[in-house]
Amino acid sequence: MTFKNLQLIARVLIALIFFVAGVRKLLTFTATAAYFSKLGLPAPEVVAALVALIEVGGSIALVLGWRLREVAVGMGVFTLGTAVIGHPFWSVEPEQFAGQLNNFMKNVAITGAFLLLALQGEKSKQQV
Repeated sequence: MTFKNLQLIARVLIALIFFVAGVRKLLTFTATAAYFSKLGLPAPEVVAALVALIEVGGSIALVLGWRLREVAVGMGVFTLGTAVIGHPFWSVEPEQFAGQLNNFMKNVAITGAFLLLALQGEKSKQQV
């Protein structure tokens, strides 16, 4: 299996979580906006639409390899921000701690995967 094929498989696997999450946000838009409001985010309807757009659009761009380096960096920043805003394990009730910590660490790991994709972006172009 070539580098290019392995990288495509990796991009699809990483993109899946964002594509599914974005589509689910669109299908449950009112509930998503209400959750974002509960988190204290300003203009929760606008934020919900932007987040869904980032998740769906970013995942499609990843699979296609479009502007891979830039998309990977942007998605990495988005994912790290999501960890901090959406999974504040340091300030939750004890019964929520493990779940929030696991989700926070999952987002940190995915951010690492995005950094690797960003570093490989140029290599991918050279092998096309």
